[in-house]
Amino acid sequence: MSTSEVSKNEATKSTSVATALAMKLEVVVIPVSDVDRAKQFYSRLGWRLDADRAAGDNFRLVQFTPPGSGSSIQFGVNLTPAAPGSAQAMLLAVSDIEAARSELMARGVDASQVFHCETGTACRFSSIGARVRGPHPERLSYYSFVAFSDPDGNGWLLQEVTKRLAGRVTGNTMYTSAHDLAQAMIRAREAHERRDKRTGQSLANWPDWYAEYMVREQSGEELPQ
Repeated sequence: MSTSEVSKNEATKSTSVATALAMKLEVVVIPVSDVDRAKQFYSRLGWRLDADRAAGDNFRLVQFTPPGSGSSIQFGVNLTPAAPGSAQAMLLAVSDIEAARSELMARGVDASQVFHCETGTACRFSSIGARVRGPHPERLSYYSFVAFSDPDGNGWLLQEVTKRLAGRVTGNTMYTSAHDLAQAMIRAREAHERRDKRTGQSLANWPDWYAEYMVREQSGEELPQ
């Protein structure tokens, strides 16, 4: 076997391994100027405190995880050279944008009104497009937002996600709270009622239909009719 053949085989093997490896986002580091103030803010949000570690005066790491999230945030002393408040447009997916905003307000967070974009979804970024007050009129998944910031100005966005893009979470159907599961069941029930009205027939195996609808909705597949 020639050297070029060996190199080609190794490259193919490397590509294959890289494709198969799962790489899950674990932590995002955000820049803050006052660690204790930031810790108090994220505690008030109801996020889980995972760690608060220090090594002398020159290092401190605080980690929080939002409810139901597989990823966490870290901030502290000497974790990043980025300017405090420079992290922007960080997205938090929620199943009910209005209920999520109400919870923020109840926790004393200064959140924006629910908004959607005049067109598309780019208005979630500062100075791009026009924001229209209220959720998307058709309540399309990914199209409704709420903005808020931490004390340093790091910007967060709630984004209503009820149906994932195709292939987004295939094979990993999961609801992170009883509320999210209940909302999914309500959407399945409403879709099932529309189906019965359209066909004039009732399904005896409605639990199977509900389950298939909910799995397909979350994975972004075509919904049952």
